[in-house]
Amino acid sequence: MIDEKTIGEWTNSKKYFQLRSNSKYRRMESFEKTPLNKVVRGPKRAHYDKALVNEILDSHFVCHVPYVYEGTSIVIPTGYGRKGDTIFLHGSIKNRMMSSLLDQEKVSITVTHIDGLVLARSVFHHSVNYRSVAVFGKPRLIEDDAGKMEALELITDNFIAGRWAEARIPNQKELDGTLVIAIDITDASVKIRDEGANDEKADMDLDVWAGVLELETHPGKVVKNADCKEGLETPESVKNFKFVNHGVQ
Repeated sequence: MIDEKTIGEWTNSKKYFQLRSNSKYRRMESFEKTPLNKVVRGPKRAHYDKALVNEILDSHFVCHVPYVYEGTSIVIPTGYGRKGDTIFLHGSIKNRMMSSLLDQEKVSITVTHIDGLVLARSVFHHSVNYRSVAVFGKPRLIEDDAGKMEALELITDNFIAGRWAEARIPNQKELDGTLVIAIDITDASVKIRDEGANDEKADMDLDVWAGVLELETHPGKVVKNADCKEGLETPESVKNFKFVNHGVQ
């Protein structure tokens, strides 16, 4: 198995592997295509490389989790963390999403970056540039305190790297009131669009501008809480935070 350290480099805050070469994405160890993870629509934009799956997972901190409650499908955004081939989620012990996930044989989560608005000459060919990953796996409950603490640290530091060491960690009461689920990844796929507008030949002579408006996420102003003690400096986790953006290739 390829050591991630040999194929990646770290930003100051978010783990982001530079996997692109002159020929787009290198082929690494891959997930097997199955009826569950196979990308049917736009298969040329599909990737199954494990390292690329991890890249997208590690460069975001919010995922979307679908579940079924009393016959109704619901999708909830939530924070997550990753260690190896396992995703960790957390919530209150009364959280119906968490309870519903544990009742399912296999679950999925998705993570998506919106990288640009694709503006074509025709309305029909407007689109967006994006990086998305869907992962599937069997959920299991983390019951021991040490395992829960490790998972919560992973989730916290995926949210903003280094914050776990700066803040008070959960006490026993908080830990007892928190449900932690591990999802062991068995299947996954990536879909990426990072190109310009694709118009019909018949539209090429139209006097209509076509191109991409790239969207980037950057940290804004740091707003200190009004009830913070005087003299407290902005922590290193905040100073070093960067979000990974991805332009037209």
